[in-house]
Amino acid sequence: MIRSELIQKIADENPHLYQRDVERIVNTIFDEIVEAMARGDRVELRGFGAFSVKKRDARIGRNPRTGESVKVEEKHVPFFKTGKLLRDRLNGK
Repeated sequence: MIRSELIQKIADENPHLYQRDVERIVNTIFDEIVEAMARGDRVELRGFGAFSVKKRDARIGRNPRTGESVKVEEKHVPFFKTGKLLRDRLNGK
């Protein structure tokens, strides 16, 4: 499902809301999640999962094409851990 499909589904299920308002709500939620993660905060949605940021240390990598060593700098990557309710539904429990 992509963002526009999510907006359309919410708008269809809530006919009392204008589509532009639903779009603004969805965009605000995603923007807040991104901003919180950019600050290094953890975002937890009970029953769904938790978004966090993990730090990957600098290391020496290898260029697969040439085989030469390459310095890979430290970086931060997004991480998602599923909640128990979501995990159970995916596994048919």
